[in-house]
Amino acid sequence: MPVFHYKGRDRTGRKKQGKMTADTRKEAVARLRETGIAVTSIDELKGILYKEISFGRNKVKNRDFIMYLHQFSTLIKAGISVVEATKILAEQTSSKVLRKTLENIVQSLEEGNPYSEGAEKQRNVFPPLFTNMMRAGEAGGNLEEVLERMAVYFEKQYQTRQKVQTALMYPATVGGVSVVIIIFMLTTIVPTFANMFASFGSELPFFTKLVLNLGGFFERFWWVFLLLAVGLYALIRYLRSNSETKYYLDYWLLRMPIFGQLIQKAEIARMTRTLSSLFKSTVPILQSLTMVEKILGNQVLTKVIKQSRNSIEKGESMAMPMEKHWAFPPMVTQMITVGEKSGTLDVMLEHVADFYEMEVDNATNQMKALIEPFLIIFLAVVVGGIVAAIAIPMFTIFNKIQ
Repeated sequence: MPVFHYKGRDRTGRKKQGKMTADTRKEAVARLRETGIAVTSIDELKGILYKEISFGRNKVKNRDFIMYLHQFSTLIKAGISVVEATKILAEQTSSKVLRKTLENIVQSLEEGNPYSEGAEKQRNVFPPLFTNMMRAGEAGGNLEEVLERMAVYFEKQYQTRQKVQTALMYPATVGGVSVVIIIFMLTTIVPTFANMFASFGSELPFFTKLVLNLGGFFERFWWVFLLLAVGLYALIRYLRSNSETKYYLDYWLLRMPIFGQLIQKAEIARMTRTLSSLFKSTVPILQSLTMVEKILGNQVLTKVIKQSRNSIEKGESMAMPMEKHWAFPPMVTQMITVGEKSGTLDVMLEHVADFYEMEVDNATNQMKALIEPFLIIFLAVVVGGIVAAIAIPMFTIFNKIQ
């Protein structure tokens, strides 16, 4: 549970400050008011000392969550009440975390609270997007439609994310395995032959000397490469934790050859799918854009969305800032412009999302087809070069012996 540091004044006007735990900032302020403290400032403490310590996963798997949404939608369509449907799903789910969460929501529902209020307190399981769309469905009386829409939305998001992760992880995995094989050969096999060649005292080819020297260097200073790898990982984590450096890192990712276009398409698909789902659930446009800012993983696109929100607040077009930015293709901005003028923005955004999800699928398949032979050739050349560097002088030595 989050820890908050507050400052305020009691009923006599004296200053008060301290720490307290609560599910949300709003709940913390309400509880302080009940004790007679008027809050002047309250901030959530983010340090490691204030993090909850838990062993194992404390989140629901994406597949379990998507299945839950499909089942929930089916039960509501069948005319079963929200309370009974939640009880049924709590009993039959195989996820312990989801079961406990649904049991808490059942208790909240039986106390007379709406589902969205109970879900808002379970932020480790239910994302803010889900909670806000549930609130919109409860207000509009179309909860079954919202649930079905969310099930489709989260399923498509999961599928797109898996495709991108697979496309990015494949070359990283094969490349990592290749590096391990090369280091193993240089530190284990090559030194053995180096001792053998030294005992014969014969002159070795330049390429063989180079490989033997590399093997000796890796054998003596392997820890340097380990430190470099750990340092690089720590540096990337630091750059991504800092908002300014993360922006430039995200900019570089979008500009990166091959992979940049894939990331751009995936983020646009995610953005347009989210906006379309929110608009169809009658969530206000400014609130929808604010939520999209929070879920987008790329700061470059997030900055443009903020500019679009500011543009709407001024009475201008949402597409105007996007038209001026290189990260948004003309098709996206044109479709949004048409949607704004015709009042069919949710439909146009859905068409854009369908198109770019298909583009992500095609791009990942093409990337695998192109990268796989390149990695195989690279590994074959490097490993073959090391083997050749050892084999050639061996043939020379054997010929001298004969």
